[in-house]
Amino acid sequence: MKQLFVTTALAAALSVTAAQAQETESQPVPMGQETAPAADEPLPTITPPDGYVEGEVVLTTENLQGATVYDASGDEIGEVHGLVFANGSTSLQGGDAGAAMQGSDAATTMPAPGADTEVPDAATETTPAAPPPASDAEAQQLEAPVEVQSLREEEGRRVERREERRERREGADVLREIGDRLVIQLGNHAVVQSDDRGRLERDASEVYYEELPRGRTRETVVRPNGVQVVTIRDRYGDVVRRSRIMPDGREYVLVYAGDDRGREERRGWRDPGLDLPPLRLSIPAEDYILDAGRVDDPRAYYDFLDQPPVERVRRLYSVDEVRYSARVRDSVRRIDLDTITFDFGSASISEDAIPRLEALAGAMERLLGENPAETFLIEGHTDAVGSDLANLALSDRRAEAIAAALTNVFGIPPENLVTQGYGERYLKVNTQEPERENRRVAVRRITPLVAPVAGR
Repeated sequence: MKQLFVTTALAAALSVTAAQAQETESQPVPMGQETAPAADEPLPTITPPDGYVEGEVVLTTENLQGATVYDASGDEIGEVHGLVFANGSTSLQGGDAGAAMQGSDAATTMPAPGADTEVPDAATETTPAAPPPASDAEAQQLEAPVEVQSLREEEGRRVERREERRERREGADVLREIGDRLVIQLGNHAVVQSDDRGRLERDASEVYYEELPRGRTRETVVRPNGVQVVTIRDRYGDVVRRSRIMPDGREYVLVYAGDDRGREERRGWRDPGLDLPPLRLSIPAEDYILDAGRVDDPRAYYDFLDQPPVERVRRLYSVDEVRYSARVRDSVRRIDLDTITFDFGSASISEDAIPRLEALAGAMERLLGENPAETFLIEGHTDAVGSDLANLALSDRRAEAIAAALTNVFGIPPENLVTQGYGERYLKVNTQEPERENRRVAVRRITPLVAPVAGR
């Protein structure tokens, strides 16, 4: 979730213009369709405070898109859906600001007032950002120690068939069911939920389920070669632990959010990014976001994915916490896989596009050879045409299509891949018109966010 902390004067302007900018809900459309765009409407015009910029990144309409806006007293006043500044520009220039990071989720955000972090004062904001960690181990300085236990250690009660026991968090209302996906309201945003069991269970020789205390479920997928993939989900269906267990008993921990009973008992969703300070970068944009279209040497994918987070990782997160928190995701670097785009309303990968996945798959394979417990997040996106809710489902199918190709064509194990669609929330090209460059996917290595990485 992106958040913008503004002065009282700017809040007064935004409190009026945010409502004007809010897009009206489109009529339902069949799954996978991007409907014709609505007639253009003028976007609101405001005068921002002089030089309002965070860190070394210019605030732009692209990276403000979808930001939750708070006034100086900490009250939420709306969400940014489009802004045109008084001087006609699309960015807030100021001071020694560097180039804008188009398409960044939350690289320039401020925390919501009232979070468990202090809003930096002017002196703090001008302090140079610290260099990024040199390794995963250096980045992962956890505030609470993690004692890893085998996923098979806890005794469970085996059930003959899987029962859908996912509970709904308070306030997580179902907005729409689109095929095999649910779009729910989570906090201030709609998010899409899908089931990864189909990818994990494909070609399995056996799948069985066990009930664990506190409403949790343990799923075991047994492959023909004897490998077991064991997943523990909490009562809400969130993946909190996942391991690959080899025939010789070796266990590779892919996800280990620990035994956080506080998170389990919290019935409502709370964005863990609210506990983090503003992200401040000391590296160039090209070292933070890699555009695949500019890659000449295939080894660049490995070199980029192998780099550690850009800031300290304070705790381990569940899979859903990473999926749904832009601020948490922005701790790690991103590859924009813009060499593969999708046809209008489609989640199908053209046959001639498959070879363009080879370099990425090769990088993943090399990383998995060094650490079989790596986890990669595949993010799907759409353009801004059509229903917001339908686009969430469509983008999720696009992410799943890339994950399926990486597994079926290049042999990347499905348990090492996590998928999530974000619809039209993060446009690469800031337009409401049909735009092929916005129908894309992105990739992050999220291992340091979800599992212990001591020694790496």
